[in-house]
Order: sequence, then C-alpha cells, then structure tokens
Amino acid sequence: MKKAMVSVLSVVLALTMAACGSKPAAPAESSANGAAAGGAAKEVTLKVGATAVPHAEILNSVKAKLKEQGVNLEIKEFTDYVQPNVQVAEKQLDANFFQHTPYLEQQNKDKGFNLVKVTGVHIEPFGGYSQKIKKIDELKDGATVAIPNDPSNGGRALALLEKNKLIKLKDGVGVNGTVKDIVDNPKKLNIKELEAAMLPRVLGEVDLALINTNYALEAKLTPTKDALFIEDSNSPYVNILVARPDNKDSDAIQKLAKALNSEEVRTFINSKYNGAVVPAF
Repeated sequence: MKKAMVSVLSVVLALTMAACGSKPAAPAESSANGAAAGGAAKEVTLKVGATAVPHAEILNSVKAKLKEQGVNLEIKEFTDYVQPNVQVAEKQLDANFFQHTPYLEQQNKDKGFNLVKVTGVHIEPFGGYSQKIKKIDELKDGATVAIPNDPSNGGRALALLEKNKLIKLKDGVGVNGTVKDIVDNPKKLNIKELEAAMLPRVLGEVDLALINTNYALEAKLTPTKDALFIEDSNSPYVNILVARPDNKDSDAIQKLAKALNSEEVRTFINSKYNGAVVPAF
C-alpha cells in the first residue's frame, strides 16, 4: 500500500513540475508575431495616391523593397489631378505622387491645403502633339490649340508655345501666364482650355494639344518621338512625393522617399521610358 502511495505521489509530482516548466512558452510564441523576441518592427501600411503612368509604375517598382523594410505600400490610382491632394489633406491617404511643385503651391493656395514636398523624383518633359501636322511650321492660321485648364500647367503650356514662337506673352509673366496675358498671336490661334486628362482624347479633334507626359504615355504616345516640340531637361517641373506636415518625417514616408531616390529607380526610369521621363536626383 505504501509503495502504491509513493508511486501515485511521484506521478503527481512529475506532472506538477512539467506544468510549471511549460509556462514560459506563451511569451515566446507571442514574440514571434510581435516585437518582443527579436525586436522586429510591426509592418506599417502606407497608402499613396498616384496617376497610373509613370507614377504608379515607379511606385510598384519599389514595393518589394519596402516590404522587406516593414512597409506595406498600397497604391491607389487616379485619373485626375484633384482627388489625390484632397484625400491626403483629409487623411484618407498618407501621401501622393503625381504633381510638380508649382501645381502643389497653386492647390495649397486655392484649396487651403497645407501639403508639403517630401522629395523630388523625376521630370516629365511637357510636349506639343498633333495628328494633323508633322511639324510645327505646318500649323495653319486659326488653328485650334488645346492646353490644360489648371493654372500651373496652363501657364507652362503657354510658355512652351511662346518658346516656339507661336504666341507672345506679357513681359515677366513666364510660366504664370494665362490666355489673357497673350499680347501677340500672329496665327490667330484658337486656344481651348481643357482638363489635362482629356487632352489625349481630343487630339484628333484639334490641330495641336499640349499634353502632360504622364497622360501622353497612357495614350501610348512616345514624347521623344511623337512630340512636335518638347521641354528640355532643364525644366523646373520636378514631380514630387507629397505628404502632410504631421507625417512627412515618419519612418515609413522617409523609407519611401529613400527608395524613390535610389539607383534602382534611376535604372528603372532610364530603361523603361527612354528619355520620356528623366530622373531628377
């Protein structure tokens, strides 16, 4: 009887010690999913708005690299130049990548935003396109010329028309000119202001259209081949990553900025766009 009692007690004692020894397992399991064991950072999701070409394409090229750094990049594509800024300002997006500094400054002024540049990435030389003529000398008197209707791109288009001696603007207005600043129009051009995204679609209906390169690329136009004239590489219109003052210095935004200014992105831009998009870093 005593031997039986000893056996039972031995079993109970062994089970008790085994149970006590297993308790530390729980923290080890949780650390594999969090930051406890190895200090691994929790993955952060970064929502960025962009127009499809080339901005979303460039963002997609760094997506895997950011994933390795703990940043899950979510790209939301837009076909307009309005909503990306609205949604960053309203905190529906963390950042956007589609615009140049003059456009951002105009939007901040007109809409009351307080959005800021994080870094410059590339230049998209602005060009003049036509399906009706092969060279600018063929443009007839009274021809219809379409330009973007937003102030920054409209002024940019008019400055390019002036550079190609098609119009003359009031002295000093530069890229801030409007159609009201045209002081000489020798060919009596009929200048129509349309939404930038619409310009490739009306190319067959006008004699000449001045089109942002991202929309030209979407329409399968090759700026270096199809444009009758185009800005040179000294264009001040660098396309930028934009965020808010409250998040521009965050770890995730800065990792994205660094990735967009990497040699890998330089190589991607140069090989994919053949001069239609030019690195600005």
